[in-house]
Amino acid sequence: MAELIEELSQVKGEEPTGMRPVDAPTGTPTVIVDDLHIVYRVYGAATDAEKGNAVNALTRIIKRQGRPQMKEVHAVQGVTLVSYHGDAIGIVGRNGSGKSTLLRAIAGLLPPHSGSVYTDGQPSLLGVNAALMRELTGERNIVLGCYAMGMTPAEVREKYQEIVDFSGIDEFVQLPMSTYSSGMGARLRFAISSAKTHDVLLIDEALATGDREFRKKSEERIKQIRESAGTVFLVAHDLKVIEETCNRVIWLHKGKIKMDGDPTEVIAAYNKG
Repeated sequence: MAELIEELSQVKGEEPTGMRPVDAPTGTPTVIVDDLHIVYRVYGAATDAEKGNAVNALTRIIKRQGRPQMKEVHAVQGVTLVSYHGDAIGIVGRNGSGKSTLLRAIAGLLPPHSGSVYTDGQPSLLGVNAALMRELTGERNIVLGCYAMGMTPAEVREKYQEIVDFSGIDEFVQLPMSTYSSGMGARLRFAISSAKTHDVLLIDEALATGDREFRKKSEERIKQIRESAGTVFLVAHDLKVIEETCNRVIWLHKGKIKMDGDPTEVIAAYNKG
């Protein structure tokens, strides 16, 4: 991995504005993203008359027409970055800038079109739609979620009440997830995912539906993860949360890194842009 960092430091070409300063915290790298490109292939024409519903599909079959024309969406374009133990990296950008796509690629859920992603340990992605089973109770979801993260039965018993208390769902823990509000579901997802210290925790808008008290607790939990030598990537539209939580911010614009550096400087530039 050290060789990769050396190679990346010698990559030629114009650097994005506000690249990370040379005196930034260093140590063991946790994530290396090397000239990453992610391309989606989308089938379907742009006009309403040609959208891919069942009636139009049947019409095309009858007329012996092919499937709608394929369109390529270049969601991430040549992103290169290195994160280190103890980093909390906020990712900002307008809708469609590639934030969620980048996190999914780091988590190993999207294959690169070109370029590479290297991670030290197993990244864990926490999003608003993180999979919990709506028909099961909160209690069962806590147990299964902890097992899915590799925790032992003893660790689950040790962490169970802490997860309930942190999420604030209280007696609702005995009810099916289908009865929960979106905020309750988001709080429980975060409480489960952060119950274990991850090498790399990727958070995609999972704090957006929590109240002020829960966001404060979440910020403290993220700081604890950092202090235990973990790395956190945080996507959130609430720039104040990012500025108060992260030691570094990356600004994505149309799939490219436009700025990477101090949170205050990057967010100020982003607000002006």
